[in-house]
Amino acid sequence: MAHTFDTAAATERLTASGLSARQAEAIVAVVARAKEANADLLTKEDLRAALASLERRLVLWAVVIVGVLFVALRSIPE
Repeated sequence: MAHTFDTAAATERLTASGLSARQAEAIVAVVARAKEANADLLTKEDLRAALASLERRLVLWAVVIVGVLFVALRSIPE
């Protein structure tokens, strides 16, 4: 889930708390850069969703393989 970072609001809040505009802009730039760097990180929820999808596909393939084997074995004359 993507969250936006309002750099202007963050800068205003930091300057309102007593930091100079230059300090506030530097802090906001560092935070924004860190947020961008973390954008591609995998969360536990992302991993759970990917594993659940993989598990569903594996079960589907197992069912297909068992079905094919069943049909193949049934077609062999006794």
